[in-house]
Amino acid sequence: MKRTAVVTAGTGGIGLETALGLAAAGFSVTVVGRDADRGARAVERINAASPAPAARFLAADLASLDEVRALADRIAADRAAAGAPLTVLVNNVGAMFAERQDLGGVEASFAVNHLSPYLLTELLLPTLTAGAPSRIVNVTSGAVALAKRTFNAVEPPGGYYGFHWYGRAKLANLVYTLDLAERLDGTGVSVFAADPGGAATAMTDGTLTDPKIVSPALRLLWPLVRRKFERSTSGPASVAARPSIVAATDDALTGRTGIVIGARARPVRPFSAATDPRAVEAVRRLSEQYAPLVAG
Repeated sequence: MKRTAVVTAGTGGIGLETALGLAAAGFSVTVVGRDADRGARAVERINAASPAPAARFLAADLASLDEVRALADRIAADRAAAGAPLTVLVNNVGAMFAERQDLGGVEASFAVNHLSPYLLTELLLPTLTAGAPSRIVNVTSGAVALAKRTFNAVEPPGGYYGFHWYGRAKLANLVYTLDLAERLDGTGVSVFAADPGGAATAMTDGTLTDPKIVSPALRLLWPLVRRKFERSTSGPASVAARPSIVAATDDALTGRTGIVIGARARPVRPFSAATDPRAVEAVRRLSEQYAPLVAG
C-alpha cells in the first residue's frame, strides 16, 4: 500500500528536513505552509532528492483554526479520492512570540503550539484510522521544563514571557499527546512525541535574543541564558529532524505508542508533569472549549 505523510510547517527548517527524510523512506509527502513560493521550493527540493513518489504542497495558515479545519477537510477528501489513506501525520508547527498576541481571542502561543495541532489531529483521526497502522508525531520541546504547569485557564495570570508561554503551550500538547496515545491504544494508530533539541531555524533566529521572552529572574542572568540559547539553537535542522523521522519510520516502534523520542533520536522518559491526571483533564477541557471540532 502507498505510504503517505503530511508534515505541517514543512516548507523550511526542521519541517522540511523531516519531509526530506520521509520522502527518502518512500513516503508520498505533503508539506503544509503559508507561503506558496516557499512551498514550491520545498516540493522542488524534495522531488529532486527523492523523485518518486512526488511531493506536493498545501497552503494553510495554521494560526487560524478555521484554516486548520479547511485543511483537514482537504486532506481527508484527497486521501479518500486517491484511495491511499494517511499513514503519518507530523505536527511540526511551532512559534514563539516576544510580545503577547491574540489569535481569534486566544493567546497566540497556545493557539499555534497546541490548539492548532490538536484540532488537525482530532479532525484527521478517521483518516489516520483508515490508514492503520499509522502514526501521529507531535513535535515537543525542552522548554516544557520551564513552563507554568497550571491549565485552569487558557492563559495563566501574570506577566507575559514568550519563552515560558511557548513552553507551557508545548507542555499542553505533550499532555495531549500522551493522553491521545492511551485513548487510541489498540486502534492501530500509534502516537509519539519528538523533541528536536533545538536548531538554527526561522523561529529561533532573533526571538531568542530578546530578554523580554524570559521571566525577570532569568533576565538577571541574561548573558548566561542567552549563551545557553545560542548553544542549543546552533545545530543544523537536519539533525534536529532525526527524532521526528525516527518516530515516523522506525520499525522498532511498530505496535508501540505513547513514547517520547528525545533529541538523540532515542526513546526517553516523558516529562513527569505531562502525565499528571489533573493536567490531562484540564488540557482536555481547554482544548475542547477553545478548539471545538465543529466551528461555532
